[in-house]
Amino acid sequence: MSVSQIRNFAIIAHIDHGKSTLADRFLEVTGTVDKRDLKEQTLDTMDIERERGITIKLQPARMEYTPSENSKFEIRNSKFILNLIDTPGHVDFSYEVSRSLAAVEGALLVVDASQGIEAQTLSTLYAAIESGLTIIPVINKIDLPHAEPEKVAKEIITLLGCKREEIILASGKTGEGVPAILDAIVEHVPAPKLNPDSGPKALIFDSFYDSYKGVMVYVRVFHGQIKKGDKLILMAEHNNAEVIEIGYLKPKTMAQNSLEEGEIGYIVTGLKETSKARVGDTVTVAKNEATKPLPGYKKIKPFVYAGVYTTVGDDFPLLRDALEKLSLSDSSLAYEPENSQALGFGFRCGFLGLLHLEIVKERLEREFNLTLITTSPSVSYEILKTNGNILAITSPAELPEKTEIAEIREPFTRLEIVTPSNYIGNIMELVQSRRGIYKNTSYLDEERAVLTYECPLSEIVTDFYDRLKSTSSGYASINYELIGYRAENLTKVNILINGEPFEALSFIAHRSEAIKQSEKLTKRLKELIPRQNFKIPIQAAIGGDIVAREDIPAFRKDVTAKLYGGDVTRKRKLLEKQKKGKEKMKMVGRVEIPSDTFIKLLRD
Repeated sequence: MSVSQIRNFAIIAHIDHGKSTLADRFLEVTGTVDKRDLKEQTLDTMDIERERGITIKLQPARMEYTPSENSKFEIRNSKFILNLIDTPGHVDFSYEVSRSLAAVEGALLVVDASQGIEAQTLSTLYAAIESGLTIIPVINKIDLPHAEPEKVAKEIITLLGCKREEIILASGKTGEGVPAILDAIVEHVPAPKLNPDSGPKALIFDSFYDSYKGVMVYVRVFHGQIKKGDKLILMAEHNNAEVIEIGYLKPKTMAQNSLEEGEIGYIVTGLKETSKARVGDTVTVAKNEATKPLPGYKKIKPFVYAGVYTTVGDDFPLLRDALEKLSLSDSSLAYEPENSQALGFGFRCGFLGLLHLEIVKERLEREFNLTLITTSPSVSYEILKTNGNILAITSPAELPEKTEIAEIREPFTRLEIVTPSNYIGNIMELVQSRRGIYKNTSYLDEERAVLTYECPLSEIVTDFYDRLKSTSSGYASINYELIGYRAENLTKVNILINGEPFEALSFIAHRSEAIKQSEKLTKRLKELIPRQNFKIPIQAAIGGDIVAREDIPAFRKDVTAKLYGGDVTRKRKLLEKQKKGKEKMKMVGRVEIPSDTFIKLLRD
């Protein structure tokens, strides 16, 4: 088929705005999937995706469509190939989304008629506009009783500067407006542009591990032809592969002999690790190698870290095997072994964000039958040492001596919050309490505003989202992107229990918040650590200064209970003997903190 009859497009939408349901209707109307084989969220292949109603892994689908009689397009009776990429909507997968946008020429902006534009929709939309994509606005879920399509249409017009008649009203549930969307894709999305070069060239926009076939990659061919049996070079890291199988996704795999210019499909590479076929890499053929890779490739760097431990110590080997297998299908997951004083052996894992952490933990527990505990998430820091070297650390235990540190840098984010106007004051107060730096306020309409802040990542990875939802009665939505590292007045707080440092509880905090956080932690530890036969001091120290202290009182045994009458000196002697024994015990006694105490602390 001619390149002029191919249309490649993605769907941009916030979580739960009906993107996957709309994709189901496309598959049904085009006859790509038989009606009896259709199920809700056909393109969401994981159980977690179905249960949560979110897309975690993107999924392409090739459809054939003949424009309807209502189409204004000049060629009504010709078949067109429509290649859809169903992308994730969450900020944690923004790099995958950016590579998907690089593989297409158009994007559907899908907005819920009852909720309006949300923060994560905005960030992906801006990326699509920067990529030069044709945007087709769609208002979905117009069948809902509380839908306000005209109000949402005004938001879209303010945002895009489009005309009202360009906005399509649709319902993914009933199928209303779906043919009009497909006609608009054929009419407005341009055909793929050819990319002249010396050799075949394709962009990897997703990769995963298949237990039978090995590593499979989803690609968009920008130039030339890739055939079955070709020897491949992955240009970013010069890895070699071979085309074991090649074909389309409808959405199930359909093997072909080749993929042509402008087409989207899959390649079975024969590789055994997804880390060798990363998203954003350029594939070329060895016998006719391209001179330049496609732009935009970068290694995905985790910036949220947490310790992952089994509740049963004997399960550590099972956790190690599970992480090895999971990392085959998730190249953005990083992990290395670590040993905790409280929880024993486990792994320090790096994630793209909090949702990614949650998904990985849930997959480990479900797919590998493990019971896990994760430590509080933290971020990576950059340390500028006095000798000029820069050190990246992911845990307070890795912090060098104070005399070696010139400055500590922490990651900052650009934070966008979409909220009803009447919650602006409360939200500004919340963000500023998290060291947010105000940048801008813009309005989508009279009732909805977009607040822009720059905020430390460490302040939003714990309970910020929950606090935001509570402050805005659930109406505000959030999006953030990493904008770099900045030097801040940070310090390490050490926790000492009975005079001994307890590294598992140490943390890095801004100096203005360090004392408050120290007092909160020592009070909580006093409640959780079991009492002993001697007094246990719990201290928080910054360098050599104690900034917070709580004491766990000793058990009191009544040693004078056996005395009946007699001289008072007998009673005094026994109490003095008990006092000396407690002093000696305090000097030589060790405080063992049960792992369940640590688990309770993490779950607070």
